[in-house]
Amino acid sequence: MLLAVVAAAVMAACASIGRPEGGPRDEAAPVFVKSDPMPGTLNFAGRRMTVMFDENVQLDDPTSKIVVSPPQKQPPKISASGRRVTVDFIETLLPDMTYTVDFADAVKDLNEGNVLDGFALDFSTGSSIDTLSISGMVFEARNLEPAQGMIVGVYNAAAFTDTTLTTLPLERITKTSQTGVFTVRNLAPGNYRIFALNDLNRDYHWDRSEDVAFYDVELRPEALPAEYTDTIAGSDGLDSVVTVAGVRYVPDDVLLTWFNENYSPRYLLKNERPERRRLELIFSAAADSATQLTIAEGPHAGAPLSRFAVTETSAGLDSITVWLTDTTVMAADTLRLSARYQFTDSTDQLSWRTDTIPFILRGQRKKPAKEKAAADTAAPKLEFISFSPQTGSSQDLNMPLAFKAGTPIAGIDSAGVRLEMVDDTLLIPVTAPPLSLRDSLNLREFTLKMDWKPSTRYRLTIDSAAVTDVYGLHNKPIVHEFTTKGLDDYSALFFNIVGLPDSVTAVVELLRGDDPERRAATVNGTAALEYITPGTYYARLFIDRNGNGEWDTGSIAGQRQPEEVVYFPKKLNLKKNWDVEQTWNIYETPVDLQKPADIKKNKPKLTPAQQREANKKGKQNGYDDEDDEDDMMWNTNDPFSQNPAIMRRTR
Repeated sequence: MLLAVVAAAVMAACASIGRPEGGPRDEAAPVFVKSDPMPGTLNFAGRRMTVMFDENVQLDDPTSKIVVSPPQKQPPKISASGRRVTVDFIETLLPDMTYTVDFADAVKDLNEGNVLDGFALDFSTGSSIDTLSISGMVFEARNLEPAQGMIVGVYNAAAFTDTTLTTLPLERITKTSQTGVFTVRNLAPGNYRIFALNDLNRDYHWDRSEDVAFYDVELRPEALPAEYTDTIAGSDGLDSVVTVAGVRYVPDDVLLTWFNENYSPRYLLKNERPERRRLELIFSAAADSATQLTIAEGPHAGAPLSRFAVTETSAGLDSITVWLTDTTVMAADTLRLSARYQFTDSTDQLSWRTDTIPFILRGQRKKPAKEKAAADTAAPKLEFISFSPQTGSSQDLNMPLAFKAGTPIAGIDSAGVRLEMVDDTLLIPVTAPPLSLRDSLNLREFTLKMDWKPSTRYRLTIDSAAVTDVYGLHNKPIVHEFTTKGLDDYSALFFNIVGLPDSVTAVVELLRGDDPERRAATVNGTAALEYITPGTYYARLFIDRNGNGEWDTGSIAGQRQPEEVVYFPKKLNLKKNWDVEQTWNIYETPVDLQKPADIKKNKPKLTPAQQREANKKGKQNGYDDEDDEDDMMWNTNDPFSQNPAIMRRTR
């Protein structure tokens, strides 16, 4: 008999269909009364299940929430009428198989909307019924958001191969609750591999573009004797606590963190020529080698395009901007290039291919002869390049000055660039490093990196013609005045990390919401984040296994988990001219309680009774604005929240 049925009976209390006007409000979930077949039925040969409750019920999104295990290609038809829920199986049930119908939180009463959560029924088409289970929680690896409505399932480990996950449906499944909790029920004895999937096409196996989580080791479910305490109301009105014998189904502490491999087949998505001198190539995904371009026809056929152009690329090599610099190449309205680039072949591997790609100049109006003749005799109009500062009049002490040009820059004459401090009417020259490219891939963005003096007014002057682009054009004179912020405009935050092995580096991220604003790698177990604009922040860190300073996702083929993420469980109020030091034991707070409720997105919906109670306390959406323990203990009915020691990661 399933524990869910027992739990439903315990929750029964006093449910009613309605209440007289002025009487007590119905706050009890519907109570299971009976079913056909009854839980634990053997040798079931029917095609319909009916379930009766003690009051009129309704179903919330049954197609999505109610799961039949093992999974069926043709989902059953499920409906509610009065106190009855009917499940009509379309697909023939397998012989000698234990079936679970997991209603999750789909059943609620008709009047008040009180939810019967975690309700499931089982039966067998054979002479025995399997009763073991595996339980745990699923979170998003990058931000520890509870995974709501995600498929969790198992394969028999003895038959599992490298292709099983991508070709065969999961053998037994369930879905995660609103808090990410799952229980895969009615398992036979044996070893299992467990996975979580965001099964977008409902084929019950993994496609490379889908979100996925896996556990590193095989799991062997067991039923262990256990003792539980319960409170019994006596006839004298006094409660007494008793210890009762029961069964604990393990493992019940499996933690899965889902990730996406960010796989996308690579192909040429778009090629265009928005202006005569500029070409664009956009690919659908990144590559690990640069695209090679040659001229395919005309007098320069076979020559590499780099002789007649300069090229900018994105960091992932998925976009290319070509600036033509040769007038004979630029003059052709149609330019054909031979492009050798990486694409995804039929085996999902990057391979090389060569295509001839036309670049056609469109929408260019040809001037009439008279207009062209007039233009040829007119005095030439002076052209200047666009080169301008990207920072305003207030300059952060820890940031460089940034400049951006409209076209690729060929050179900057440092003699024409001057930095001065402004002191009343005095201009004091300052020795500064030259303007330099932000990175080698972009030829239009420059920075001036400087150790700025706090609370100081500066003037940067760039003389006319000090900056020249690849077309020989130069800049107008530029004068940029700005004032640096004072030290007392900032806050600083220092973390002493406890629980991080000496040989491991982590990266601490300072957050507003879930968006990192600052990062700092740990050094000897400490992380320093300085020059922070005062405000309310949050923090998380990730274990930087490969030392590249970036969070890396997981890999199914490589059996590599995503890099581990940990949240600091409280908000951080940083004030002007304050240094804040925090000790952070990264494994002290259980995973499901780490992320502060203020920035948690996947919060469970409150029941009507919970919402009324929250409204009484003046809360919004059931959560305080106070920075205290209550902010984290938002799921008091979740056994994982009440027993943090049982949650375990795989590393």
